[in-house]
Order: sequence, then C-alpha cells, then structure tokens
Amino acid sequence: MFTNDLLKGKRILITGGGTGLGRAMAERFLQLGAAVYICGRRLEVVQQTAKDLATSTGGRIEGFACDVRNAEEVDALIEKLWASGPLDVLVNNAAGNFLAKTETLSANAFDSVIGIVLKGTIHMTMACGKRWLAAGHKGVVLSIATTYADTGSAYVVPSAVAKAGVVSLMRSLAVEWGPHGIRTVAIAPGAIRTEGAFSRLLPTPELEKRLLDHNPLHRFGTQEEIADLATFLISDQAGYINGDMVYMDGGETLAGSSTFSLIGRRIPDAGWEMMKPKKPKKD
Repeated sequence: MFTNDLLKGKRILITGGGTGLGRAMAERFLQLGAAVYICGRRLEVVQQTAKDLATSTGGRIEGFACDVRNAEEVDALIEKLWASGPLDVLVNNAAGNFLAKTETLSANAFDSVIGIVLKGTIHMTMACGKRWLAAGHKGVVLSIATTYADTGSAYVVPSAVAKAGVVSLMRSLAVEWGPHGIRTVAIAPGAIRTEGAFSRLLPTPELEKRLLDHNPLHRFGTQEEIADLATFLISDQAGYINGDMVYMDGGETLAGSSTFSLIGRRIPDAGWEMMKPKKPKKD
C-alpha cells in the first residue's frame, strides 16, 4: 500500500531503536526512503543495528548513545542532529516494564519506568518541539503507548502511570502545537512478540496461552504490522490525523480486562517469587 518513496526526504529519530519495535520501524522507514537515526543506552547495540540495517536496506542510518531520562543528554543529541538540518519525525519508543505486585515495588522501581517512559518522552518531545516552533518547521511526534494507557492495569502500574502521561501529553500538544503544523499521534499495541517484552511479561507458555485465548483473533501481533501502522501515521497520507491513539490489539481491549490484569490474578505466590526481576530492562 506504500510507494517506495513515501518517506523520501524525511529525517526520523527513533528512541529505543536498537531492538524490537524500534528496530522494525527503523527498517521499514529506511525501505521507504527516510534517513533514520536511532538511539539507546547501549551504544554497541544501536551501532550494530544501524550497520545491519544499512547493509540490508541500502539506506542511511546512524546510531547514537543517549539516556532519554537525562534532559541534557537528550538536548545534546538533538542539537547534534539539528546541525545537519531539522528532524521531521520523532518516534518515542524507549520503554521499560515488568510484571509485579504493586505493593512489592520500591520507589526506585517506579522512578526507573517513569523516568524512561514519561520523562524520556517529555525530554525528547520538548527538545524537538522547541526547535520546530522556533524555525516554523512542521513535524510529527509518534509515541508508542499501550492499550491500558486509558484504563490502567494491575501488575504493571508504573508502566500504566507513565503511559497515561504520554497519552495525555500527546493529546494536549495536538491542540497547542497543531496550529503550527506539528502533529502528535500514538499507537496502542496489544501483545506483540518481541524477545525482551515476552521474556519479562509473558515468561511461561501457560501465560501466553491465556492471553491468546482472551484475544478475539487468537494470535499475537507482529512487529511488521506495527511498523506499517507507524509508517502511515508519520506520513503525509495521515496529515489530518492529530491527537489520536490507534489501537492495534486484535480486539483484545474490547474483550475486556487488560492483558496483565487478566493473567496476573492467576499467578500463585510462588510464581511471583520466581518472576521477581532484579532490574527492569532498558533500551
């Protein structure tokens, strides 16, 4: 459905771009003519991904180390990228999450997830937005949210809190920055199979089966499907979509109960002990 030059001339930054959904989006954007920049905390990961995708697509991609929780690091990266011209699209994809009983979480556990997901999104969005507004340059901010951003969810409360903030930011800026040609949009993915997410959030075959049984389509989504939706939303074809979050979950939300509220209630105490994370994984 997309022409090969759909994103030609677009300069796009993807946070958390070294793995999972970030990598899948980077690959799709490159295939459609964009110049892509990816960042993450692990420099070796983003640089290897950039090298691999440059080879496979023949496109222009660079990888940079950046901790999105650090406003100064974010501003320094955006300033470096802007030296060659303004970005056209920001994709806020960096995330951290884990399954846990809320009463067992420390303040640091909340800070870790909120720092990456909410503060990181704010830092990146503000760094780009200020420059777009000052230059009168149009732009698009796409944030990867979640199906429980509007409803909340048990057992992933730090993520629910942070993602709700991301969606509120997106909807607020759609009105404030829309008159300046800056669109803000979001995607609410359902269960998408990625190595990092499934190892932390659906660590056993039994939990996967429960989720599949709950989903009206009885399957997980794919990274390619998310990448295609992201491509449409950031393209000029979606130029009249502003302030909306698109659900891509196979109807899971309509079937009732969030994924983690559903499966968390069925995990015995012994199971929680086995699943207790040392640290949330970050990208």
